[in-house]
Amino acid sequence: MGIHQSIEQGELINKYDLYKHNGSRTARRSLEFGKTHVVRPKGKHQATIVWLHGLGDNGLSSYQLLESLPLPNIKWICPTAPTRPVTILGGFSCTAWFDMGELSEDGPDDWEGLDASASHIANLLSTEPADVKVGIGGFSMGAAVAQYSATCFAMGRYGNGIPYPVNLRAVVGLSGWLPGSRSLRNKIEVSHEARRRAASLPVLLSHGISDDVVLYKYGEKSAQSLSSAGFRYITFKSYDGLGHYTVPREMDEVSNWLSSRLGLGGST
Repeated sequence: MGIHQSIEQGELINKYDLYKHNGSRTARRSLEFGKTHVVRPKGKHQATIVWLHGLGDNGLSSYQLLESLPLPNIKWICPTAPTRPVTILGGFSCTAWFDMGELSEDGPDDWEGLDASASHIANLLSTEPADVKVGIGGFSMGAAVAQYSATCFAMGRYGNGIPYPVNLRAVVGLSGWLPGSRSLRNKIEVSHEARRRAASLPVLLSHGISDDVVLYKYGEKSAQSLSSAGFRYITFKSYDGLGHYTVPREMDEVSNWLSSRLGLGGST
């Protein structure tokens, strides 16, 4: 069992005030994140990964998924998304990293919400020791934010132009999709530094072929979009018969991939 540390976010995590300019009118949204749960490394601390839950879930579920993985050198940080009205649920409020409607190739993306969550995650990682490798993973909507964070890292900035502060070393997305996939290639192609960072970041994406919530084609399209934008180290795993959930063999693949990509080893 890992050591379970629960942090009251009202005390320790900032509210993020982001500004969205709409003509001459400026709208401000203040978001308050929920509890963060931490799985402490059982061995030498070599890596820290923020893991993001799916729509309507919480950080405790992530903690329970990750605490038994055979990765003694990883510290897992499992935050909880803000509670907000969600368009796809008819305005019902639940935990969500950003607002979303029906998934489609041309659907609008909530850039303000994505930037707020990506900023929150980067801040959780920014206080880690310099010799510790950092990464982001997630499931479903959490995987969408993880992939969005990968694109922010490559471009060196969030969608709102604020510099991205963290040197990501690995990104994992399970049963998710890539927000902003249509314009990604054009944004990265124009910058040598963006192309270099994209080429340096390993990304693991996996998706169940029988997923009826986030269709398999969105996972496949995410991998194709990242690859065509210059992310060279894309691993895409598909699982026959898997719906919108995780299974032990998928998490085994995640563990093996992280150990290999992050060069983890040793228990002291």
